[in-house]
Parts: sequence; structure tokens; C-alpha cells
Amino acid sequence: MFSRSVRRQILAAHDPALPFRKIAPLMAASDITFVNLESPFSDEGRYFDTGLIFHAAPETIAGLQLAGVTIASTANNHARDCGPHGVEFTVAWLRSHGIQPLGSSESEARTHAGVVLTRNGVRFGFLGYTFDQQNGNWHDIDPRIALTDLAALCRDVAALRKRADVVIVSMHNGVEYMPKPNKAQIAFAHAAIDAGATLVIGHHPHVVQPEEKYKGGLIFYSLGNFVFDQYQREATQHGEIVQVSFLGRGILAAHIMPVRITPSGPEL
Repeated sequence: MFSRSVRRQILAAHDPALPFRKIAPLMAASDITFVNLESPFSDEGRYFDTGLIFHAAPETIAGLQLAGVTIASTANNHARDCGPHGVEFTVAWLRSHGIQPLGSSESEARTHAGVVLTRNGVRFGFLGYTFDQQNGNWHDIDPRIALTDLAALCRDVAALRKRADVVIVSMHNGVEYMPKPNKAQIAFAHAAIDAGATLVIGHHPHVVQPEEKYKGGLIFYSLGNFVFDQYQREATQHGEIVQVSFLGRGILAAHIMPVRITPSGPEL
């Protein structure tokens, strides 16, 4: 999230990549690096120093590039904070910088088709979903942003399995600040694995929640915060990086690395 006090720190340092300086070497060393992008990019509109309308300055994509981010979930409750133009600009801006957007795109069909990245001969397919895209600001639904609909999830995973060896699902879901997943998170994550996914990566609660091994798959219900500015609670000042190693189509190992959130960015 590149808004509020994160943006102020970036401006003060005159460094658009500041939040990733301490952690970038670790992130960039992976074959695929995934993040949830909580603030849309836009070249229009005002920036808010407080509140819950997030707007990332276009130049802050430098941090994602420094960290070697390959794919970014754009399906979350802040996806429409910069309006329809922000949805379109974010997708185009990421792609123009070599980063694949996930969970939103130019069309509903392209969103639900997912993204396939091939590494070492293995095709990794990604899908992204959010429980909410309105953030209290919109009364309609933008079909370009995938919602956590179980029927759509099962269709998408089944279709993607025809093009990918491994399916990974991004899940923006849950209740903020709750240390355990709720029924909706569990049902969605289990449905993803049942449909053929191998890995589910969760975010939104802003705190770390447990991981679960389920039917040969692996679920991380919430990795907590990473680049963020919530210092009012101890739990929101911590997050996790998960490094998952694959041997062919199967998970070989998963390493959880705790991070501490600081004003100049996360650190191990």
C-alpha cells in the first residue's frame, strides 16, 4: 500500500522504491514473486493523506520492480478507489512494467482466464479473487474484478488446469484484525483445493493467520501486512513472507519468514 504515511515517507526520502530497499534482494531472488497490491495506480485524481481511499503514485511502481515482483493481485476492496480509470490504468501500468495483474483486467473473460507463467518447464497458473470490490464507495459491481464466488472459482480452476501444471489462487477475504480465518475464508480456500489448486495465498485481515495443509494442498489464510502504515496495533506491525519451493508439480518445501513493518519498509 503506497498511500498515507507510506507515501509521505517516500516523498521525504525522494525515493519511490524506498519501502522495498531492505527486503528487495530476498524477493527478487525467487523465480516468481507475488504480492497483493492494495492501492491502485492512477495518473488522475487527488492523493489522500488519511482515510480509506488509496491512490498509488505511478512512480512508486519502482519498488515493485526493485523487488522483482512478477505478478500482483489487483482484486481487493481497494481496487476501485481511483474509479474506473484507476482500474484500467493499474492493469496497463503493471503490464507495461513487466508485472502481470491478477484478479482484474480489461475484461471479465480475461480476468477469469487467469495468468500462466512458465518456469523451468513448469506452467504455474494464477487466479485472484476478492470478497469485496466496493469499499463502501460503489453501489454497482465491476465485472472486471473477480469476486469470491464459489461456482466461478470452480469453473476457473477447472479451465486453468487445462493450461497449467500448477494452479495458485489468491484470496482477499476475511475479517480485519481477527487472528483466525472465518467460515467464508475456509470454505473458499477448501473449494479451491478441491477444484484442483495446489496453493492458496490469503490477505486482507492485516494480521497473520494460520496456515493449513489440506488434501495435498497448502493454504495461507493471511500473511498479514507488508508495506503498510498501521502502527496502532502490535499485530498489524508484523507479517510473513512465504517462500514455496516446487519440484515439478508438487510442493517440495515452504519456508515462513516473519517480517517487521517499519516506516521505511518491512525488514526480516
